[in-house]
Amino acid sequence: MYTAAPPQGRRRLGQARAAYLLLWLFLLVNLMVVEVMFANPSRPAPNTLISIGRFLGLHLGFAMAMQLLLIGRVPFLERRIGMDRLTHWHRWTGFTIFWLVVLHPTFVVLGYVQLERIALLAEIVKLAAYMPVLLGMIAAVLVGVMAFTSLRMARRRMSYEAWHATHLVVYVVIVLSVIHQVYEGTAFASSTLTRTYWWGLWAFAIGSLLVNRLIVPLVRNARHRLRVVAVVPETDEAVSVYVAGNQLDLLRARPGQFFWWRFPGHNPWWQVNPWSLSAAPDGRTLRLTAKAIGSTSAGLRQLPVGARVYVEGPYGALTTAGRTRENALLIAGGIGITPIRALLEDPNLTGDIVVLYRARTPADAVLIDELRDLAQARGARLHLLTGRTTDGNQPLSPERLRDLVPDIAERDVYLCGPAAMATTVQRSLRALGVPARQRHIEAFRLGA
Repeated sequence: MYTAAPPQGRRRLGQARAAYLLLWLFLLVNLMVVEVMFANPSRPAPNTLISIGRFLGLHLGFAMAMQLLLIGRVPFLERRIGMDRLTHWHRWTGFTIFWLVVLHPTFVVLGYVQLERIALLAEIVKLAAYMPVLLGMIAAVLVGVMAFTSLRMARRRMSYEAWHATHLVVYVVIVLSVIHQVYEGTAFASSTLTRTYWWGLWAFAIGSLLVNRLIVPLVRNARHRLRVVAVVPETDEAVSVYVAGNQLDLLRARPGQFFWWRFPGHNPWWQVNPWSLSAAPDGRTLRLTAKAIGSTSAGLRQLPVGARVYVEGPYGALTTAGRTRENALLIAGGIGITPIRALLEDPNLTGDIVVLYRARTPADAVLIDELRDLAQARGARLHLLTGRTTDGNQPLSPERLRDLVPDIAERDVYLCGPAAMATTVQRSLRALGVPARQRHIEAFRLGA
């Protein structure tokens, strides 16, 4: 039976479509300007190889500016498109940048080898003697390091803290690349108009990054003055941290959202982790619940009451603002239960509610007692799906999901869990005919 989208869901869909449209329009218009700039350089390239290198370098600069916007946590994009989708785009933009970083200097160097008729290594040494070129080479090496640590095989062997620390070099890359462009840029130096456009684009990207990731968080934290008020072990591996502060209602946090958390004085300043709210915010306190996976999450048990807290956010589109159907299905995997548990408290989540909680064993099901109480109070159905995934146990297969929730295609589906689980569930939802607009997903992916 078809049910009409709630008014807030229709508004959310309209806002999301508008954000996608504006983002693509912004991308295409700027790409057209970049092509025109390349066709009218300040001075022509000496040969074809150098021309190709300049073409790739110009697009590299543009891709880096777009990457800054993706990691800048721009509210207009984040609230309408969602951090999960932006992180996915960020990752693939990063690999695009890596290949441009490889190809741009390769063609330039080969072009000068052909022009000056000297050995490849001698040409590299000669170019490196020019400081702006050397800085560009250093930036290229750092991009290569970040690309390597973003490969799945590397990420699996690194803690989140180590991965995040490695990616802080992105700020060094920004500085080096700007200096390199100031001295080496040719396509955007042909006129005052092109220079104004190019540096205006970069100023907008860097400004968005500074405002949204530095200035706004500093102002908010100065106003709210967050402190730890309680630390409560939930299981042998999971712990909840309660945080209080001034005028928390002004944060406008919603169930299902997350913050980036720092604990100055307890951890190094650069250690920051994305943890979801595990309870609906009440304007007085915030609660996070984390599993001991990395050194920071494991160290939460030792947080002293009164410890300072620094947050960025709230972020995330896993909220009831995007509802399109009367009934809902909530799916969680592991510690991904935290935003799902908060959603279950949201009074805007009405209608028939089903919760599927995937855990290895019943003992691994964090907050299960709270979930049972909330489900009973809301009249929701809670299914705990345990056991190893085998040929005989496929708890998230299309057939299993249809058995548990026969009308799944007529529900909003909220999902939070590891990336592999999210991929499996997405595949099942598509097979079951659940439209993309009804799928609200926050997967555990590493993002800058």
